Amino acid sequence: MFGFLKKKLKKSVDALAERTQPVHAESAAQQKEEAGSGVTEERRKGLFGKIKHKEFSEKDIDEFLSSVEIELMQANLALEVIDYLREGLKKELVGKPVSRKESKAVVRKAFGKLILSIVDIKYRSIDELAEEKKPLTVLFLGFNGSGKTTTIAKIADRLQKSGKSVVFAAADTFRAASIEQLEVHGKRLGIRVIKHRYGADPAAVVFDARKHAQSKGIDVVLADSAGRMHTNANLMDELKKIVRVNSPDLKILVVDSLTGNDVVSQARSFSEEVGIDGLVLTKMDVNEKGGSLISACHATGKPVMFMGTGQEYSDLEPFEPQKFVEILLKE
Repeated sequence: MFGFLKKKLKKSVDALAERTQPVHAESAAQQKEEAGSGVTEERRKGLFGKIKHKEFSEKDIDEFLSSVEIELMQANLALEVIDYLREGLKKELVGKPVSRKESKAVVRKAFGKLILSIVDIKYRSIDELAEEKKPLTVLFLGFNGSGKTTTIAKIADRLQKSGKSVVFAAADTFRAASIEQLEVHGKRLGIRVIKHRYGADPAAVVFDARKHAQSKGIDVVLADSAGRMHTNANLMDELKKIVRVNSPDLKILVVDSLTGNDVVSQARSFSEEVGIDGLVLTKMDVNEKGGSLISACHATGKPVMFMGTGQEYSDLEPFEPQKFVEILLKE
């Protein structure tokens, strides 16, 4: 997992660490003595220029990031993330003394601090919120093929194992077989599916599921929705209606991490159109690049709540920012 991104970051750390500039420990008297003496700069440093320490300059960082920009983009780091790293590295490194022995560690720490500042976004878990409101309504958004319905089932399985009761709302009334797909998961997990016919108003489906949960004392409503392109105005309007009618407590965007930098446009568009509270990135077990996760957090300012790592219900990992950064920058 993340092997390609890890490789590119290691290369970046090594390359930037090599760009430190020597700062010579020569006295003012020595500088005055040498002025106009005809002694070359190289000779002057040999005579008097004992290296005191090394420093990074803004030019070092600009030139370095220009040289690795394409490779970082190939790891699915968005250009705006690279610009953020550029400015952050300048604040963290420029003008600060560092020995050659310590330079890699210092650069690695700076990269880690900046990446963590992007992905470490605090939020309240579904379990925690479900303790305060009953029923808790969670609406799932995303493209077809992103793994949205399977992710709903995985989260339902986690909730049931923690003692919460769940009902599904089959509010994808647009795509053929979507209701049946959710019903398969419902049967496996022992969860009722509230559904209408295909073509029905999805906002009404979620409304009925909430009413059912209230009458039966069910803790959480997990609502599916039609997969849609973020550029499809009609489907986005339908999604806005679901939100307007039902005021879901959480809106979770499920995105396929293998779609690369398109994750950014998806996440930003859904965030701007209907608002999102968090993300689930699927197929992370086969994602060698990993930069899409960082880019999605940066684009939306919203947390990654879970990572999908396979097809089994247990293949859903809570995202741990500190662990993620440690894996990326491990020596």
